[in-house]
Amino acid sequence: MSLITNVMDHSLDDGYAEAARKKTQGEGGMPKTLRAKLGLASGLVLAGLVVTVGAAQARVAAPGVAKERQELIDRIDRETASADRLEGSVDKLRNDVGARQRAALKKSGGSERAADLVGVLSGATAVHGPGVKLVVNDAKEATTGGDGTNPRETADFSDNGRVRDRDMQRVVNGLWASGAEAVSINGQRLTALSAIRAAGDAILVDNKPLVPPYTVLAVGDGGRLSTRFQNSADGLYLHALEDNYGIRTAISTESDLRLPAAPSVIVRTAQPSTEKGTS
Repeated sequence: MSLITNVMDHSLDDGYAEAARKKTQGEGGMPKTLRAKLGLASGLVLAGLVVTVGAAQARVAAPGVAKERQELIDRIDRETASADRLEGSVDKLRNDVGARQRAALKKSGGSERAADLVGVLSGATAVHGPGVKLVVNDAKEATTGGDGTNPRETADFSDNGRVRDRDMQRVVNGLWASGAEAVSINGQRLTALSAIRAAGDAILVDNKPLVPPYTVLAVGDGGRLSTRFQNSADGLYLHALEDNYGIRTAISTESDLRLPAAPSVIVRTAQPSTEKGTS
């Protein structure tokens, strides 16, 4: 009973009661004394001064920042133009090398047609003609899990919806085996010296990273190439990836595909060093 009586007598907390008393008596709120008012005014002036100085400094620094940004843009433009000029020079030199190769082959007894064929097969010259366009892309929603019996469900394939380097290797090899005369991936021409590897989740073609979707162009007899590839083991493998893991694919025959020349078809071999090692 004493607890109930105490609650009834003190229904309002003491802190709330004290605050209500001060409010009714005019205490609290704005400072009453001159010293307190001066302190508040000084604080407001100081805050305003800080904001004003900050704004002034930002305005003074703005032209310098804009100048640095413009200088960076100009530098990027200059470097881009320089890269474009170098790329054009590379194209001219590549054409010159191709012409000299054809002339040398013809002089040695071969025909110009044979020289052109060698250039196409080696990837040294750009080509165009009918063929197949195959687009391979990651699944919209990748899945994980599995008991490890499937190679795509091991630790190396934790994300089953992603296209892997070995997938693209099988695609390219399947197209070659189906009769492709020239192949490229995302504009990268493939040759007998090309390598398709992985660096983390990225797929590299000749050490250049590619970004999905992966567009594979293969020059050849379009209808026959498409049918043979889709009926091959590699085509069925790609179809299984689509059914089981949601990897998206689209294949079509094209009347005119254009593939660039390979950046380099120079065969480099290691040579033993003639210098004696020091212990």
